[in-house]
Amino acid sequence: MSTVKEDIRELTFGQAINEAISEEMRRDPTVFVIGEDVAEAGTPFKVLTGLVEEFGTERVIDSPISEPGITGLGVGAAMTGMRPIIDIMFGDFITLTMDQMVNQAAKIHYMSGGKWKVPMVLRTTMGATRRSAAQHSQSLHAWFSHIPGLKVVVPSTPYDAKGLMKTAIRDDNPVAIFEDKLMYSTIKGHVPEEDYTIPFGVADIKREGSDLTIVATSSMVHVALDAAKSLEEIELSVEVIDPRTTWPLDKETMIDSAKKTSRAIVIDEGHDQYGVTAEIASTIADGAFYYLDAPVKRMGAMNVPVPFSPVLEDLTVPTIDSVVEMVKTLCGKV
Repeated sequence: MSTVKEDIRELTFGQAINEAISEEMRRDPTVFVIGEDVAEAGTPFKVLTGLVEEFGTERVIDSPISEPGITGLGVGAAMTGMRPIIDIMFGDFITLTMDQMVNQAAKIHYMSGGKWKVPMVLRTTMGATRRSAAQHSQSLHAWFSHIPGLKVVVPSTPYDAKGLMKTAIRDDNPVAIFEDKLMYSTIKGHVPEEDYTIPFGVADIKREGSDLTIVATSSMVHVALDAAKSLEEIELSVEVIDPRTTWPLDKETMIDSAKKTSRAIVIDEGHDQYGVTAEIASTIADGAFYYLDAPVKRMGAMNVPVPFSPVLEDLTVPTIDSVVEMVKTLCGKV
């Protein structure tokens, strides 16, 4: 009997996104990419490297430096039969796309009585601790999650990134995808060669546990998993839930987990005030109230601009150590 283990194909987070986009561009000639430095440069993070060589400059389009213009072109192209992927270099710059995304893309289907569709994807970045200072380090996914008509994706693994990107490109509604810029080359994982998609609004249980639930998004999923592994040493079993999309939101999976464990922490790299942590914590508190042995706790970025100083910047976001301490406190293990 053969004992040779089948090779498992691993890709980085960035490679998985590149593969998803290139496969969809081959499958559907209406898909194109437009943004600043997306062609020859392949974006500043090199995620789209190689696309312009295969598809040419008519489908991988370097735009002028105008986020409102890029996004407006995307809305118009989507309304007239194309499936544009709008690349916004840094998530901080979505401030410049707000009218196009919030007042146009999100509302056209509703205001036209269903006659118009806007099948476009806006992909951008999130995440601090890259030493990029206050204007290039924010995680602003809560903003779009607040708007009816927009779907918001926050992948944490290469597998999820590819499957969710394909779903987004095929969706007939506007989708915003926020990718943690630090994960492009550092996070690797199994990605099947065959075509697959991941439905929106379906959370993933990244780790099963019985003592406490952590709901974490994007890069914070890896912080939560590392913290959970560390907590095994003191016999605490932590379940880690990744929503994968902040809208639509899989409330049932999070609530059922909190009912099972009786304690919950929500971790997100966006600011705490009026943020993703607040919405998810409220959802769990409402749905699992009679099962909870402690208040639902939130851990997000400090409510300050992201500092340029490395020492200060590292203090502004949840860490493995701070998560471990919060879990121990909630479970009475201090």
